[in-house]
Amino acid sequence: MNIRLQLIILLVLAIGGLAFLNWEALTAVSTVSFGFTETQAPLGLILLSLMAILGVFFLAYILWLKGTVILDYHRHTKELKHQRELADKAEASRFTELREFLLQQHKEGQEVLLNKIDDLEERLRHRADDSDNSTAAYLGQIEDQLRQVPSAPQLEMRPNVTNKNDLW
Repeated sequence: MNIRLQLIILLVLAIGGLAFLNWEALTAVSTVSFGFTETQAPLGLILLSLMAILGVFFLAYILWLKGTVILDYHRHTKELKHQRELADKAEASRFTELREFLLQQHKEGQEVLLNKIDDLEERLRHRADDSDNSTAAYLGQIEDQLRQVPSAPQLEMRPNVTNKNDLW
């Protein structure tokens, strides 16, 4: 129990104990004035009854206040749960959009890369064809030159060395 509840219970027990011990004084008849009239009644009993009614009203007010707080809490909890679900759905939607965007970017990047590779292959093929054609043309020229040269006796081209030291 918290300290407030203990103090309230102690106060109620003290009032009950005083009322029990002084019951004769509380029930003693005296003249009581209500402002517009006077009557003979036990003043202590009237005050004790008014205090009990006030206590009941405070208790009812506290219970009503606690009930409204609980209802507000449940309403806020439902609203918060709904907002959390909306946020989760929005986040999932953003992840889905991001995934689709990344897949699209990946696909576009692949297409660009494949196009570049195709261009490079085409250029390489053209260069290989050009190189083959150039080599064939050079070989054709050499063959033509060899065919046009009359067959002449082959001369031996050795240096005329009489002395080994004269070589250089």
